Amino acid sequence: MIGVVAGGVRPMVVVSALGLVQIFGYGSTYYLLAVLAGPIAQDTGWPIGWIMGSLSIAFLVGAMVSPAVGAAVARAGGRRVLAAGCALIAAGLLILALAPSIWVFTFGWIVIGAGMAGALYDPAFATLGRLYGRKSRNAISVLTLWGGFASTVCWPLSAWFLAEFGWRGTAAIYALIHLCFSLPLVLIFIPHEAPVAAPPRRRGTPALQMVPGERLAFWLIAASLVTVGLVSTIISVHLLGFLTAQGQAMAGAVALGALIGPAQVGGRLLDLVFAARHHPIWTMGAGVLAIAMGLILLALGLSWAGVALVLYGAGNGIFSVARGAQAVAPLLASALIGWTGPSGTVQVLVALGLLNLLWIGALVLLMPRLPPPD
Repeated sequence: MIGVVAGGVRPMVVVSALGLVQIFGYGSTYYLLAVLAGPIAQDTGWPIGWIMGSLSIAFLVGAMVSPAVGAAVARAGGRRVLAAGCALIAAGLLILALAPSIWVFTFGWIVIGAGMAGALYDPAFATLGRLYGRKSRNAISVLTLWGGFASTVCWPLSAWFLAEFGWRGTAAIYALIHLCFSLPLVLIFIPHEAPVAAPPRRRGTPALQMVPGERLAFWLIAASLVTVGLVSTIISVHLLGFLTAQGQAMAGAVALGALIGPAQVGGRLLDLVFAARHHPIWTMGAGVLAIAMGLILLALGLSWAGVALVLYGAGNGIFSVARGAQAVAPLLASALIGWTGPSGTVQVLVALGLLNLLWIGALVLLMPRLPPPD
């Protein structure tokens, strides 16, 4: 672990505080509708596609806000940005809890989307980078281990809140968790940093030139990242629905889904231990292969579900996920489920997993043709 003490707070304390913020941040946003979408639709009569589409809108808002968030962290540090993100997520969740119409519900997700941009991984990573500079790599790696437990903690918690307090009560409780727990963690344990002047803009910087082989490698990597990002987001949002459609009770589906978190953390630990011993392409290949095997076993039915989710979680933990695919995934998955049903959607995910193996295979074959690094 890094040894730099910033603002009188030890790095392990900073990372642990951010880790808890990530668990409840992802659990109450990214993973929330996996448990609540069906009950919301049953209670209100709102279209399930629109409910899921609201999450897509949140991702789009987050993507639009992210550049300003990154600039704010670089200029003034992450403490205020992370605090504002937690407050916005809380406000959005309260809007969901009180929403009288689908329009207000969607507006709540717009607010949540802005909060996600300010409170989840990207600003947290940038905060650690600003605090610790080149020594931040280990801190960021440890933070991803914390975040891997978001679904493991919050899916069972959301199911229990739902049974006891309904979906509106669940949203309200998560809002209180952000206001009374996550926000104080940020304000107490994230060091305050003095603002810095923005670096001057450089003009006339020559564009990066790529040889044909490098250009093809770039597009293969981009295709792989987008494919994994699409699959990952669909699984995160719709996994419980896939399992219940196969005949699993909701409590059992939540228990199975909770396996993904420890498997992700295990995959990331393996990557930390072995990443320096081989080329990154083999890390990508191992992650893609595990994801594809997990999806195939998931399509085979409940008897393989536990092994499937462990393999999928480990592969997803190893592989870096593309944020850009998140925005379209919930809406696309809802359309697929309406068209082909849950079983057909899982089969589409299997096809995407196998397609990703093709991208990585082509990249491996291309490697000998690429020029050596400078």
